[in-house]
Amino acid sequence: MNNFKHIFIAVVVLSVIISGSCQSPEKRDNLTQVSIDGDKWLINGEITNPGSPAAGLLMNVRMVNAVFEDRGNGWKKQVDAFDPDENTQTFINHIPEYVELGVNAFVISLQGGLPGYEGAINTAFEPDGKLRNSYLDRVAKVIREADKHDAAIILSCFYQRQRDHEYALGNKQAIIEAVRNTANWIAEEGFTNVVLEIANEYPHGGYKGWPDSDWLVSEGGQVELMKAAKAVHPNLLVSTSGLGHGRFPEELVSVADFLLIHFNNTALEDYAEKINPLKKYGKPIVCNEDDKIGKEGAAALAYSVLHGAGWGFMESGVNQHIPFEFKGESDDPEVYNMFKSMSTPGYQLDRAMLEQASVTIVYPNDGNVFKEGNPLTIKFSHLFQDTTTISKLVLMANDKQIPLENNRKSLEWKPEAAGAYYLRIVVYDEQGEVMYQSAPVDIEVSPLTE
Repeated sequence: MNNFKHIFIAVVVLSVIISGSCQSPEKRDNLTQVSIDGDKWLINGEITNPGSPAAGLLMNVRMVNAVFEDRGNGWKKQVDAFDPDENTQTFINHIPEYVELGVNAFVISLQGGLPGYEGAINTAFEPDGKLRNSYLDRVAKVIREADKHDAAIILSCFYQRQRDHEYALGNKQAIIEAVRNTANWIAEEGFTNVVLEIANEYPHGGYKGWPDSDWLVSEGGQVELMKAAKAVHPNLLVSTSGLGHGRFPEELVSVADFLLIHFNNTALEDYAEKINPLKKYGKPIVCNEDDKIGKEGAAALAYSVLHGAGWGFMESGVNQHIPFEFKGESDDPEVYNMFKSMSTPGYQLDRAMLEQASVTIVYPNDGNVFKEGNPLTIKFSHLFQDTTTISKLVLMANDKQIPLENNRKSLEWKPEAAGAYYLRIVVYDEQGEVMYQSAPVDIEVSPLTE
């Protein structure tokens, strides 16, 4: 009897060893499942951030260039060396810290985001819409690491600047195939912690250089692409994102599983106005891009959560512009302290901290296109202006400074020529030191001949 007992134990131990050795260290059974119940997000069947102000919301960070590459080697003018795999691994190493700080999801893109210079060739797609395995390998590593830590991935397909190069998507059919192939890849890999964003800021003027651009930037085009993804992978949660004005068109609501908005060009005082009308649809509301930083960014996070929308942090100067840095809390201590606080059960917000000096260009929005020769009305919000010191406001149009009156909320500005313009409002003290400034807005002024 004792011999039989020993043999039985040995067989059990051996079977455990064999089954463990067959499990690939890179591929494991997915543990993290993201789902939606009404207007609430669930992870592994449990509401996100339970008992906290952010309960049921998806708190996220835009890390689109964590899987960056530049096939045109434009990075060589910016840094001495760049290794895509090393860059991805650096981000992966810090995923546990970001999650510990209250981050539920990371935005990763198959075409990245602006890396701080124009012309990067950064795409996971071939011109016909097929997927590139070398790019997907990095994306898969991020997804699997997030999975280990009960975090979700908002996987974005298209970024407006990926045009006018030899690897750009070639036609409408290629764009549709790119979405289908992405949805099929997610299904085949068995990823259950991934939701899909069709296009980053789908009405952006940058898409005008894409094939069939009128279709692509239309609500009808986005509906067709969302349906294409769902046809391949019916269980995949899908949406698309609008511009920084925080609005989401009603035409998209019936197809989108969740409502993706951006707040880059939204003043803090307008968050409620943008979020509250969307609640009637009974679907989760997620901001997955807001480039406010520091104390202003912390206040933006709080305003978003208090009005019922998950918030997405874009620290473009740290995480998205080369050389990319991923250092967890030290990326922005004020913002990540608020991430942690608002996801902590029982946390009570001190409303006084919301009164942060803030200046925001509310019009035009990123991606707006204007005709050469026409004056533009620049509108901005200036909250909680510090009146204890003398300050000066300046509109920066690329490198040109245009003085503003402190009590004004708009000005007329006429671009000097056609081209791309980055607009920013800077607030200086009387010594000429920067006190605070708005996030940049990128617009295009097209020639009269077009």
